[in-house]
Amino acid sequence: MRIITISREFGSGGRELGMRLAEALGIPCYDHELIEEVAKQNNMDVEQVSNISERDIQLYYPLTMGRRFASMLKVDTRPVQVVVALQEAIRRFAHQGDCVIVGRCADVILKDMEPLNIFVYADAASKLRRCEQRAPEDEKLSTPALNRLIAQVDKDRAAYRDLFSDDQWGKKEAYHLCVNTSGKQIKQLVPALAGYVNCWFA
Repeated sequence: MRIITISREFGSGGRELGMRLAEALGIPCYDHELIEEVAKQNNMDVEQVSNISERDIQLYYPLTMGRRFASMLKVDTRPVQVVVALQEAIRRFAHQGDCVIVGRCADVILKDMEPLNIFVYADAASKLRRCEQRAPEDEKLSTPALNRLIAQVDKDRAAYRDLFSDDQWGKKEAYHLCVNTSGKQIKQLVPALAGYVNCWFA
């Protein structure tokens, strides 16, 4: 079974890379679909689920619990319920067959399925430029504000991963392949990545 997980810095193009890679391989890509599944299974609004961030989970996760995720089931909070449901959805989708899963610590959750784990990163200028290009017209942020947002999201992602794994977010040792998208169009990188995936699972 070919399971590929995509971890990524904010603004690196990791989501696009995951979608294009899945298309090139002819397999599903799960990203927002995970949110929709959790909302459906828990009778919640999609926006409600989307708005529960990594930071929300950290606030409700007592340090005394260490990294035992099962202990979170005893905590009656919506953020924790959502992250539990997300993990269940990730496992459910992965067991359906070959796929690409973007974000949400899928590499840690699916460790027993031996996925190919990819980390996508870029330099600060490239991340800023990509965020500026893709920002909605009604949400234009100043350059300093956007830089702060990028730094905060990456910090939250790193802290979120630290709740469930001893492997540090973004450290090369935690992944099978690290992809630098600085100054590159994502679609230019996909053919080589698809070839790499095929070789990895051969």
